Amino acid sequence: MFRGIKNRKAVSTVLTTMIILVASVVLGTGAVSYGTSLFQTNASSEAISTTGTQVWVDSTGNSGWAWGAFDVRNTGDKLLSVDQIQIRGQAVPYANWYADTNATQVTSNQFQLALVYSSMIVAQNSPDGQLKNGTAAGFSLMGPLTCPYPSASYITIQLTSTSQPLCFTQQSGPVSLAPGAKAIIYFKVPQNLLTSVDAGTANSIGVYAGKVGSPVSVTVVAK
Repeated sequence: MFRGIKNRKAVSTVLTTMIILVASVVLGTGAVSYGTSLFQTNASSEAISTTGTQVWVDSTGNSGWAWGAFDVRNTGDKLLSVDQIQIRGQAVPYANWYADTNATQVTSNQFQLALVYSSMIVAQNSPDGQLKNGTAAGFSLMGPLTCPYPSASYITIQLTSTSQPLCFTQQSGPVSLAPGAKAIIYFKVPQNLLTSVDAGTANSIGVYAGKVGSPVSVTVVAK
């Protein structure tokens, strides 16, 4: 009689232990799955895509000025702000950024065009490194001008002879982009960070929006 009681107690202890182990595994798996799902959701909700990145260095003298440009699109589902442009690990000041975020100007067709270099103001060897309005190819500015002219706070550039001119406004802070929104950004490289001797070499250009973004390798072109 006592033996039977002991056997029943042994079976009960084994079953209890198995239940606890199974419950622990189920709860642990659920917690890991939830954590992984939450991480993946957050990671996929913030993203930018940059294309067409270009860098041009002034070859008309020893001015030490260079310009760059790129297309950027918010490919995530949260509002993002492009807040850093880095060259060789050095940040480009916001005052050197010129951006066009106007959806009626930065259309899908414009967004796919190759970015061009607008000739530099050569008076006194480009003391401020400013670009001329218009392009080096001599395209006339068609239709109504898209920004006040002349003004040091704006650059008007026409990517092709038949495309609408784009108005790039000088920035004082990050460039905000709603989900799916596009922008084209031109930027003046800090003086002497790139010079004519860098023409033909590859340099790292990083574009970031908070925690997202990455550097790309770009060949410097002499202009």
